[in-house]
Amino acid sequence: MTEKIVLDHGAGGGLSHELIADTIAGTLGDVYVGEMEDSASVDVETGRIAVTTDSFVVDPVFFGNGDIGKIAVAGTVNDLAVSGADPRYLTLAVILEEGFAVADFQRIVDSVRRTAEQAGVKIVAGDTKVVRRGEADGIFLNTTGVGLLTRPYRLSSRSLREGDQVIVTGFLGDHSIHLLSLREGLGFEQRVQSDCAVLNHAIADVLDAVGPEVRTIRDITRGGLGTVLNEFAQGSARTIELSATALPVRRETAMAAEMLGVDPMYLANEGNLCIVVSPQAAPAALAALRGHPETERAVIVGEVSGADDSRVYLTEPGGRRRTVDLLYGAQLPRLC
Repeated sequence: MTEKIVLDHGAGGGLSHELIADTIAGTLGDVYVGEMEDSASVDVETGRIAVTTDSFVVDPVFFGNGDIGKIAVAGTVNDLAVSGADPRYLTLAVILEEGFAVADFQRIVDSVRRTAEQAGVKIVAGDTKVVRRGEADGIFLNTTGVGLLTRPYRLSSRSLREGDQVIVTGFLGDHSIHLLSLREGLGFEQRVQSDCAVLNHAIADVLDAVGPEVRTIRDITRGGLGTVLNEFAQGSARTIELSATALPVRRETAMAAEMLGVDPMYLANEGNLCIVVSPQAAPAALAALRGHPETERAVIVGEVSGADDSRVYLTEPGGRRRTVDLLYGAQLPRLC
């Protein structure tokens, strides 16, 4: 095996076979159940399935608490889980740039394997392409996920009702601040780690604990909590009221955000959930979440009001109430 990715790794010959059979399939081991064919046949139980797909372009590729491989698996698994599905199968497609270090690619595939094992999913099919130097940003990943929908109810923002409680499971904005600090040399990356994590087990425990009392769940990724809640408010034609003092923001993240002139409400996470539950189910939902290290900081940050103007409002410590608007563009350049 060469030390660098070359164009012939994507030509379909011996180098392609080595890359796929040895580095990819060989590393993934028992989490890979495909047969190196163009597609996979998977036996699934009778019932509904959930399908999601996503592409991952992370800068930098490696960071504290993760890398592009971990984000690809965790992000896809989390997208399935927030729909109420039990994640089962993933595909993995790779675009490599000529000159990318094979050792770095090995490290990424190792991370894919570990994260798939943690989530309890199998990788059933994949594809690898190599492009000329300068035609990609080192490595891009694409995943498609399939999960089983076995619960007799559906999660939807349209289900929000007056009095429902809004829960956030971790610090806001840590992932964005960590990556931006690495890119720009801001010095916060040691104190603010990315929160990238697999969350399907925590979500399953919440659904097992309170079932249909969960109205909707969303992972807080690009656009941050402000975007998620605006989508909830618009989808349900309800008003959501937040308390600024209840929002979980790490001190260092708040400092970095202030220095950059950005609002943590709109910063991305990769291991944080927003869950809306009925008021009577909130204590049990919090207890289930706090049983997992990834969601142990779950707190109630607001509630759904009786108004119906499809807006989100934040009450600040002095009592001032302001609108949390839906951003037209992005606060920051693309991070992932």
